[in-house]
Amino acid sequence: MCLSIPSKVIDIDENNFATVETLGVRRGVSLDLIGEKVEVGDYVLIHVGFAMEKIDTQYALESLAIYQDIAKQMESGEIAQNEGDMGLNEFLNDKKDG
Repeated sequence: MCLSIPSKVIDIDENNFATVETLGVRRGVSLDLIGEKVEVGDYVLIHVGFAMEKIDTQYALESLAIYQDIAKQMESGEIAQNEGDMGLNEFLNDKKDG
């Protein structure tokens, strides 16, 4: 499963390559796969170096708030770091043991 966190477009160069910021981390992505105009300040979802979809700003901000809340709960121990693994860690541990 792929999880894409909304990324804010910070800059776009003449080659349609953007600098985006995702939870404080900046990276470069291509905008070539998006069929609509993307501008500085827009939010996009990215996958392996390509922006795949432009998303609504309000939706992006709500999603980011949820991700930040989950991260805080994981840091405080309120949520176990592997709580969302759907049993994968237990399965992998069983495979190692047997």
